[in-house]
Parts: sequence; structure tokens; C-alpha cells
Amino acid sequence: MIKKLISTRGMAKATAGAIAALALTTTSAFAAWEPTKPVEFVVPAGTGGGADQMARFIQGVIIKHKLMKEPLIIVNKSGGAGAEGFLGIKKDKGDPHKIIITLSNLFTTPMATGVPFNWRDMTPVAMLALDQFVLWTNAEQNYKSAKDYMDAVKAAGPNKFKMGGTGSKQEDQIITVGLEKATGTKFIYVPFKGGGEVAVQLVGGHVQSTVNNPIEAVSQWRAGKLTAQCVFDHERMPYKAKVTDTQSWNDIPTCQEAGIPTDYTMLRGIFMPAGVTPDQLAFYVDLFTKLRETPDWKEYMEKGAFNQTFKTGADFKTWLESAEKQHETLMREAGFLAKK
Repeated sequence: MIKKLISTRGMAKATAGAIAALALTTTSAFAAWEPTKPVEFVVPAGTGGGADQMARFIQGVIIKHKLMKEPLIIVNKSGGAGAEGFLGIKKDKGDPHKIIITLSNLFTTPMATGVPFNWRDMTPVAMLALDQFVLWTNAEQNYKSAKDYMDAVKAAGPNKFKMGGTGSKQEDQIITVGLEKATGTKFIYVPFKGGGEVAVQLVGGHVQSTVNNPIEAVSQWRAGKLTAQCVFDHERMPYKAKVTDTQSWNDIPTCQEAGIPTDYTMLRGIFMPAGVTPDQLAFYVDLFTKLRETPDWKEYMEKGAFNQTFKTGADFKTWLESAEKQHETLMREAGFLAKK
């Protein structure tokens, strides 16, 4: 009887052990995916620009808050106006250890160059924010409003005023063309390597205006060297803390308010290669959702005066489809589409 009881207890113990082992195996099999080696974070632009700054900031916040175990390794691939970076991600189909930060060259580069790439060749992860553009003039010129400035450009006649911008057939030049069409003016567009150089050229009086991002001209604005005439968005920036002695970002009128019917915002988004699994995608969606909740990110958004729209999933894809159509229209009107 005693032997039978021991035998029964032994069997129960063995069965319990088997169940526990099965549960452990099952849990491991269905554990959430996470990177198992360093993740390459591609920047399809040069060092020092807005995309590069944001990528390196993201890298620092993720390290600070220990949001992932494996490190992010920043790799700049700026060749061909970002085509090098995009084609690399297209080639790395199914690799969950590579992500890329995008700006509007996601649309403009393949349209302007004919390079065989489309945003659908990647997996959309998240729209982190939309970057604003501001019409800046030199404070010494003393233009009281965007309309005042544009009236002066129109009165001077075609190709008398210079507009400085970053790159050719990219966002800054597209906005300039839109501005010309909305106001009946014509600028000499002067491309520079980066937004910092653009701001310096405007302060030096080598161009008469620029359409820089807020973060690229904020130091010169704060120093009283530049005037922020209007923001190219459908509503004012929400940030009300004073940046200069007298103005906050919220004090800058929209270009629509200033009588210039044109707007444009630039994507700051994250993509993965095509062919990744749902759980691999879910890891990065969760990662960037957590990133947005950190105080560091919120402070960065305010300092850079970003439009904090955040999208994932079907919402993000719908936005991408709409933005693609918008850019195709803008590029066609500007004569920037590559000939087929």
C-alpha cells in the first residue's frame, strides 16, 4: 500500500514536472520577438541634418531609458539624395535588424531620379512627427509680414530675389515653387548642403529668404537676426513658451492667415524592410510608442516645434498614400518628375 502511494505520488510529481516543462516551452515559443543583435539604424541623409539629428537623439533616449537590450547603430547613407539608403533597405528584405528614418525624400527622390524604389518596398512602422517649414527673412530687411515680403518680391519682378534651401528638387524647392504659384512670383532658388548653412547665408544677406525647419534657424531667430514670417501648415504651432524676447512659436501665423494659400509638412517616420513578421513589426511599434512617452522626447518636440502627429498601421498607410499623390502633383507642376 505504501509502495503504491509512493508510486502514485511519484507519478503525480513527474506529471506536474512535465506540465511545467510544457508550459515553459509553450511560453518560450510564443514569447514576443526582440532583436538578438545590434540594429542598424539607417539615415538616408548626411550627418548634421534634421534626420541625422533626430536619429541620434532617438539612439540616446533609447539608451538612457533602456528601451531595448541591443544597441542601435547609426549608419548614414546619403548617396543619390537618399536613394542609397532606401535601396539598401529594399535589398534587405525580411531583415528585422534594420530600420530607416525617413523624410519626404521617401517620395521626392524616386520621383525626381527614377530610381527603382517606392515606399511600398518597405514596411511602415510609425509616423513619429511632421516637421514644419517656416518662411524666414533677414530681420534687417524689416518686412512686417509674409504678405509684405511677397509684395516686395512681386514688385521687383521675376528672378530678383533669392530663396535659399537645402538640395535641389527636394522639399525646400518644392515649397518655393508652391509659393511662387500661390503668389505669382519667381525666385532664384539657391541650394545649399544643409539647413544650418542656409540660415547662415540668410543672416549674411546672400539670399533674401529661406524656408528652413524651425530647429535649423531657431538660434538665429532667438538672436534677433531672422524674422519668422509664417509657417507652412494648416494651423499654428501649439508651443506658447517664448523663444525670442517677444515671440513664441505659436505667435507665428500660418501662411494661409498671411494671405499665402500654400502649406507643406515633412514626414519624420520609421520603416523596416519588407517581409518582416507581425511580431517583429510589433516590437518596433511598441518601442517608438514608449519613446514618445519619455520627457526627453516631449522636450525635443517642443524645442524643434514639431507637429506631433503620430500614426501606425492602417492609419499610417492611408497617410502615405495621400502624401504620395500630393508629392506627385507638386513634382509634376514643378517639372521635377524624372522622364520615363
